[in-house]
Amino acid sequence: MARQITKLKDKTTTRNTSLKLGWLPFKWQIPVGITRPSMKNYKIRFALIYVVCVIMLTNCKSLDTKVTIAGKEIPTNYNNNSNDTTTVADINWKNYFADETLLKLIETALTNNLDLQMTLQRVQVARSGLRFSTGNMLPSVSAKGYAGQTDYAKYTQEYLGNVTTYYDDNGVTKTVPNPLNDFYVGLTASWEIDIWGKLRGQRKAALSNYLASVEGKNFVVSNLVSEISVAYYNLLALDNQLEIIQQTIQKQQDALTAVELQKDAGRVTELAVQQFEAQLLNSKALEKEVSQQITEAENKINFLLGRFPQTIERKKEILFQEVPQQISSGIPSQLLSRRPDIREAEYQLRASKFDVKAAKAAFFPNINLAGALGFQSFNAQYLFNPPSLAYSALGGLVAPLINMNALKLQFKTAKAKQITAMYNYQKAILNGYVEVVNELSNIKNLQEINALKKQQNDVLIQSVETSAELYKRGKAEYLEMLITQQNSLQTKLEWVQVSKRQKIAIVNIYKALGGGWK
Repeated sequence: MARQITKLKDKTTTRNTSLKLGWLPFKWQIPVGITRPSMKNYKIRFALIYVVCVIMLTNCKSLDTKVTIAGKEIPTNYNNNSNDTTTVADINWKNYFADETLLKLIETALTNNLDLQMTLQRVQVARSGLRFSTGNMLPSVSAKGYAGQTDYAKYTQEYLGNVTTYYDDNGVTKTVPNPLNDFYVGLTASWEIDIWGKLRGQRKAALSNYLASVEGKNFVVSNLVSEISVAYYNLLALDNQLEIIQQTIQKQQDALTAVELQKDAGRVTELAVQQFEAQLLNSKALEKEVSQQITEAENKINFLLGRFPQTIERKKEILFQEVPQQISSGIPSQLLSRRPDIREAEYQLRASKFDVKAAKAAFFPNINLAGALGFQSFNAQYLFNPPSLAYSALGGLVAPLINMNALKLQFKTAKAKQITAMYNYQKAILNGYVEVVNELSNIKNLQEINALKKQQNDVLIQSVETSAELYKRGKAEYLEMLITQQNSLQTKLEWVQVSKRQKIAIVNIYKALGGGWK
């Protein structure tokens, strides 16, 4: 009987497998050995596991991941009763803009623009986050090695426990030295088994965030193409306004000279001369103001191109080239796949849904596996001998108990962010539709305004000549000629502004329909 008991004791070992319960301020583990536990221990373990399961199930009943808000149906057309799916958004920006100078500016900006470069780095950050979340799903393996020495005090329990003998390779009995060295070289591994889908949810959220960052980059490109085009046409408009003002100044100078001669002849008073001179000075001041605006407009384009101020070569006559009379806008549902900002909002919405699922999975226990394999010895010469081979295996079950409120708050926060993402997605769709409708109406009205302004300009040009001729004959007052010249100048400047607005409207509708980033 004694012999059997001795054999049983010799064969009894204990594994490192344990059950960890809760994120408690103290360690609570249930060691599991290969020795047969008593019935009392079975009952205790069963009771603990039962309590853990009841608590988790009770708290998870209210974790509903389904979130809905009132949606709005997208209209079938842009209030023009057209269901044609052809849209200018499918045209590459290199073919949409016919001006070679503008195309070169855009190409330079896409290479050097600072905002775009920062956006590209944000894409890289999102890509790294995706790779990190993917790596979390795989086992972690690392090499480990250390060397240490411990000197035990002679009259201590540790010293007595380490005073023992052993047989070396030659069978010689030796005593374990003090101080005691410790050498180890080996591999360690750990792996969290994703049975509840927490890590998969985090990876899907990271993937959606990465795709959202790509669409965000496309949106920046679209905005950059649009912004440079608008700044370019604004610069052309200022060039034409400056030319008109300079031509007007020359005519006003000639008129002032004529009035001064008439004053010397006694036909007009000094008041007439002062009125013409004041008008000339006002035009010269306006010339300086427009010149400053041209400088700022050039510098704005240079800034967008990521370079220091320099002269921009251009042809101001391009501003008056005819614009398309009809713009193919397609149907509103096409905005969902063509506008980068809407697609970005869609991916952000997807990411928020996966975040909610991952937050729910955090309520369930984590199953972690860990192990180590290596060589360990107190003598370096024995380190890589077979008897120095050491290994360990550990399986852990970690279930949250006390910190449930914190997990619930995280879950509620994730749901709130998902609802916010839903509203942001609807807002992006509504904003895109409104922009398209506004620009289509703007293009139509600007065509009519431009035709009217052109007619008004032609009439006033004739009236300026008529008033000058009548004034020479003495059949018109000098004030009438002054007012006619001023009205003609104002109308010409307004006509330039309308032509600029037409060009900008063509740019804006291209961007609103989702073009400019391909």
